[in-house]
Amino acid sequence: MTETVKPREIEEPAAAKPAEEKEDWKSFGWFLVKLVIIVFLFRTLAFTSFNIPSESMMPRLLVGDYLFAQKWSYGYSRNSLPFDADVGDGRLFGSLPERGDIVIFKHPIDNTDYIKRAIGLPGDTVQMIDGVLHLNGEAVRKERVEDFLIPVRPGDGCYSMRFEEAADDGSLMCRYPQFRETLPNGVSYNTFDLGIVDVDNTAPLVVPDDHVFMMGDNRDNSQDSRRAAVSGGWVGLVPVDNLVAEASFMYWSTDGHAEWVKPWTWFTSARWSRMFRGI
Repeated sequence: MTETVKPREIEEPAAAKPAEEKEDWKSFGWFLVKLVIIVFLFRTLAFTSFNIPSESMMPRLLVGDYLFAQKWSYGYSRNSLPFDADVGDGRLFGSLPERGDIVIFKHPIDNTDYIKRAIGLPGDTVQMIDGVLHLNGEAVRKERVEDFLIPVRPGDGCYSMRFEEAADDGSLMCRYPQFRETLPNGVSYNTFDLGIVDVDNTAPLVVPDDHVFMMGDNRDNSQDSRRAAVSGGWVGLVPVDNLVAEASFMYWSTDGHAEWVKPWTWFTSARWSRMFRGI
């Protein structure tokens, strides 16, 4: 009778499991290092995030909008790179904005981030006459369109009480007169004209080399290039080296009713119709 020999089980070396765990931790650590590098390069060279702090770019951008802005559009300088990285004179891969671009830039005096629309490029003559933008001696086309209606944010009000009205549910709304402006290159966007202000009429100004003339779409509520730069206020003519990025994509928007202690309000206050769209 043939005896069946049971094969011997081969035991794992006692040190195998700790070695595998050590290798897993090493792989995970290397993954984290690569992730940090990718995020750093993304934020340094590709995109930056920006949230809208004021009403100067209404109606296109509202307080509570969060957007991504692409850095490569205008090249790189110490103003668009972290840690004030020195890139030498001028900009790396620099280019001018196109008229109508929405641009994030550093204030020429206090280095604060601002966002406005590029209107005049080097060599352009810019002037406001009775609230109408003129470029190189020609009036920019301006058409009246439907009013812009927006709920009043908590703690805020309308630009003036004459723009306030009550909605059917009793809540306060702001109704602003809106105009469609079309630049010579065909770029169109809506603006507000809220009445007569001192910067509705300005002297002709020729934009010098390496500068850009910026304006907010909310024309009567924007501190832009129509006056000389003042720390914390008007921006004057913006040096090209101060350009940071071009606004490109909106990823979040909130109406101001969210509370940190009430997580459900993060969703009920979201303006979903404004999200995931180009600018």
